[in-house]
Amino acid sequence: MKRLRIEASNALCQLQDAGRFGVRHLGVTQGGALDWVAMHWANWLLGNPLSAPVVEVALGGLTLVAEQDCVLALAGADLDARVDDQPLLPWRSFALAQGQRLTLKQPKHGVRAYLAAPGGFLGEQVLGSCATVVREALGGIEGDGSALAQGQALTYLGASPALREVPAQLRPVYAQKPSLDLVMGAQIGDFSGISLFDAFNRDWTLDSRADRMGIRLLGPQLVYQGKPMISEGIPLGAVQVPPDGQPIVLLNDRQTIGGYPRLGALTPLALAELAQCMPGAQLRFRAVVQDQAWQQHQAYGQRWA
Repeated sequence: MKRLRIEASNALCQLQDAGRFGVRHLGVTQGGALDWVAMHWANWLLGNPLSAPVVEVALGGLTLVAEQDCVLALAGADLDARVDDQPLLPWRSFALAQGQRLTLKQPKHGVRAYLAAPGGFLGEQVLGSCATVVREALGGIEGDGSALAQGQALTYLGASPALREVPAQLRPVYAQKPSLDLVMGAQIGDFSGISLFDAFNRDWTLDSRADRMGIRLLGPQLVYQGKPMISEGIPLGAVQVPPDGQPIVLLNDRQTIGGYPRLGALTPLALAELAQCMPGAQLRFRAVVQDQAWQQHQAYGQRWA
């Protein structure tokens, strides 16, 4: 077993995998990596299963020390990563010698970086996943929902593969003002006409009120004209509209049911892109139908085939 000693960390450095499935009827949320695309690439670099456990680092603040020689992989945001004092770019695997220090400092481009180890990091499996959900005290290294903490160790069992990079033409591009695909939902016809025009033709700004549960958007006020709703199940990426008319995009750690009307839900690819947007960034929604979104998702998956 190989170990990486955690020398510095914070609440936004967490062990994640694809998340928990088949348990929402119990009131247990999904969890898992917010940018699943970057997670997949980090694991691909090492020949791991694409959903093997990784470390999600939002905005930096993580320092690890190798207790043995090892090979790791980094994908996603450029968080000014350094091996000792030497810069390390994402989208590649790299070697750490015993005693060397890996530091992820602060964002230069994007928000979330994903660190992978051969075979995946080890964590306590809770309901089929080690994904960290702090609110529900599930997952993480010890299974209690705690983020990574100074003094703990990350462990893994896999053998070190040859080094490689993600081809430049396959790396995601984190746009300054992305257009995010939104699959239209059941209540979309109950918003006013001007609200629907504004929803897809005006800019939205990411509020600072954002976490792994959801992201609030600021922009034109959307007016719902339908009947009051009974709470119903909420899919990943749902765009809810509360009474103030400002949408909330619900993410992996969302509640399992809700009663606000929804414009629809962002596609998985759109959610991965949203996960790399800083508060204050602007975006637009682009309406798509479910079949179109599914075809795009299937086509993108061929990159790892």
